[in-house]
Amino acid sequence: MARVDRHNTTRYWNATGVDGLSCLYADFTTHDYAPHQHDAFVVAVTESGGSEFKSRGRSDEARESVLLVFNPAEPHSGRMGWSRRWRYRSFYLTQPAIETVVADLGIARPAYFMRNVVGDADLIAAFARLHCSLEDGQDPLEERELLVASFGTLFQRHGDGARSVPMAVRDEAVVARVAKRLASQHAESGLTLNEMGLWVDMTPFQLIHLFKRTAGLTPHAYLTQLRLKAAIRELKAGVPIADAALASGFYDQSALTRHFKRSFGITPLQYQRAGAAGRAR
Repeated sequence: MARVDRHNTTRYWNATGVDGLSCLYADFTTHDYAPHQHDAFVVAVTESGGSEFKSRGRSDEARESVLLVFNPAEPHSGRMGWSRRWRYRSFYLTQPAIETVVADLGIARPAYFMRNVVGDADLIAAFARLHCSLEDGQDPLEERELLVASFGTLFQRHGDGARSVPMAVRDEAVVARVAKRLASQHAESGLTLNEMGLWVDMTPFQLIHLFKRTAGLTPHAYLTQLRLKAAIRELKAGVPIADAALASGFYDQSALTRHFKRSFGITPLQYQRAGAAGRAR
């Protein structure tokens, strides 16, 4: 849902695919948060401007260079303060979503955070990308992969250290086994990280980390490349774009077009027309 007035714009929605995960986009010019708490784990990324907040008896700032992290039931308040505008994106993980993340990371319970402000440029970018992906709602596999990778890295780098997230030992043979299965099943649109992990007895986070270290791509990115190669074969054969998308494993034509342009700089239609023009000469 969205609310717009003369000063503020907000959008709030429940993410599909992960029970208990909600997202907020806010663009504030006049807003103060009274002291409150959430029955959720909260992470927020500031896109521009900032605000001042109080938590644990101290004052701090939300700004573009930091990630805000609040443990469930942790009281905090906030106000615009020095900034004339604050635009941010936030995540709210209630217990079902926390349990999903914990299971995907292979740990017994979530990390606890001793501070609310985390300065980590890579993580800020990762959570911003995750939020945009959840808002688009176009690629469940990518959304889950970004969710697992972002929270796994956050817990590893900045959690309380009471436990570590299990990592996979580099093993090219394991990656080769998964790659072989993906090559034969790339046209299946419902492939999930959990399913891939079961092929080699790994958690989704272990699989993501291992693939990235060994193949240079995440499982989602690797699968997308397989699907693009299959789509190109279909397009060369003159198959309509919508049919080529479904035959190669993409959800629909728009998904194929988005990934095709991201990888090659042109759309499938432009590619197909260029091929037709070349054959006509």
